[in-house]
Amino acid sequence: MEKLKLIVGMGSCGIAAGAGKVFDKIKYLQNNEQLDIDLDQTSCVGMCYREPLVEIIDNNISYLYGGIDEEKVEELIEHHQKFHLPIKELVVKTEEFKTIDNEFTDSQVKIALRNCGYINPERIEEYIANNGYKAITKIAENSLSQEQIIQNIIDSGLRGRGGGGFLTGLKWRFANNNKNAEKYIICNADEGDPGAFMDRSVLEGDPHSVIEGMIIGAYAIGANDGVIYCRAEYPLAIKRLNIALAQAREKGFLGKNICGIKNFNLDIHVKEGAGAFVCGEETALIASVEGERGMPRKRPPFPAASGLWKKPTNINNVETFANIPWIIFNGAKEYAKYGTEKSKGTKVFALTGKINRGGLVEVPMGITIKDIIYKLGGGIQNGKKFKAVQLGGPSGGCIPAYLDDTIVDYDSVNATGAIMGSGGMVVMDESTCMVDMARFFLDFTQKESCGKCTFCRIGTKRMLEILTRITEGEGKEGDIEKLEELSYQIKDSSLCGLGQTAPNPVLTTIKYFRNEYEAHIRDKKCPAKSCTKLLTYEVISENCTGCTICAVNCPTNAIDGGKKTIHFIRQDACIKCGACLTKCNFDAIKIS
Repeated sequence: MEKLKLIVGMGSCGIAAGAGKVFDKIKYLQNNEQLDIDLDQTSCVGMCYREPLVEIIDNNISYLYGGIDEEKVEELIEHHQKFHLPIKELVVKTEEFKTIDNEFTDSQVKIALRNCGYINPERIEEYIANNGYKAITKIAENSLSQEQIIQNIIDSGLRGRGGGGFLTGLKWRFANNNKNAEKYIICNADEGDPGAFMDRSVLEGDPHSVIEGMIIGAYAIGANDGVIYCRAEYPLAIKRLNIALAQAREKGFLGKNICGIKNFNLDIHVKEGAGAFVCGEETALIASVEGERGMPRKRPPFPAASGLWKKPTNINNVETFANIPWIIFNGAKEYAKYGTEKSKGTKVFALTGKINRGGLVEVPMGITIKDIIYKLGGGIQNGKKFKAVQLGGPSGGCIPAYLDDTIVDYDSVNATGAIMGSGGMVVMDESTCMVDMARFFLDFTQKESCGKCTFCRIGTKRMLEILTRITEGEGKEGDIEKLEELSYQIKDSSLCGLGQTAPNPVLTTIKYFRNEYEAHIRDKKCPAKSCTKLLTYEVISENCTGCTICAVNCPTNAIDGGKKTIHFIRQDACIKCGACLTKCNFDAIKIS
């Protein structure tokens, strides 16, 4: 009988949920009670809604357990050691039987996330055991030329997963055209929207896949120096990246004459960024790497011709690079069999918001938004109605529920007014105010504006002021038209993608939810009953028992009425804090 092996999900999400304490508990039991078990760690499994996660391998059968705390893990160890059987109600994934979480995994196709949650990211041996570094070895053994590699990536149909969706292979070809120049390759790991959760999880869970992708890209374009630009707020990702880079150097995958390829010399280092959203834009990122303030530069020239230190430079994001080794090892046709005609492969999404199963998912292009939300995500929390999804991060757009048959590919998503972006997918229910949602996202992009472009700097501020007025009941006729006018001026006059896409949440909510804007402005009402200053709290007389709980808890003494008499809320004194609604035990308070 083999001894038990326990693997704890130690990504940032798991640690935040308590996985570190669970790991320490197992270690304590192992050391102090002489338990004959193996203990290891992995990173984010994707089931963030089930964290902390612990995998137990018992007699070569894997059981993934969710919602595990220090007490439960002790119970699990004792149960497995005694019976060598699972505690079924805690299992979230196994090959032995179906669980309620199978829908979350069954529709996924993992390429970029192929190793995340399955290997220890701090051990290069585990990456190599899972076909790691076999793509660059294949290139060396078959003497593949730069053009052959680039054509392979073009044939795969891989488009940049960072937002614009430009063909990756074509981008590489542009950088390769400058034959004898000194060149650089950069991984953009600084995108600051919800999709950055994906970047962080890949760097934490499978850093070698990104490094190998960069090695292949560097060989294809003729670069000898690489930079991974990662925000300093991701300390675990940076730690594991540096461990992986050191291991790659030791094994000869970085350095001189890599894999025996003559004159192919490459090293990669991590540059920690300050977490500016604008540095997701290529030229702003380059400026930051050079030690300047992260602000966009005019294009042309494009980075492929004049980038870092005015040398030809190729920039792709984390997900794009993570796909590269898989494509080279398995072939372009194998990758291209997934997806649609113009959007091949898979896409990773950070699924969050009013959803039952939030987490990291990788799905084939062409899947519908409806399937992601209801099959993978398990539908809307608390049985409420699906209202909209924000796709593409803070500068993405809101897609309404009636367009939930929209397929996930670049053209279809762009046609709605949203963007694919780096994979943020925020689900909203009927309680979400779309005007306030637009204000929330614009507040973020306005603060992140570098200030270089007048229309972005001032225009977004004026838009934010208008949206704030509307949500506070001070909107006026013409505000909607002014928002639209400013939006198009900002999009047309901004230098980089931040300003060009910042108005998207406003434009799409006006397009699909104009009635909510009109209700705020004309009726001074919030249909979603979300905007505090537009709410009216009233007592339902037939339900009021005169218990006085609401009056006792009102911070401004705005509720009149004695014991066993019907109460009344004085609107001039009510500050709309909601204490009465929260405290009432008889459903005697309504919001209108």
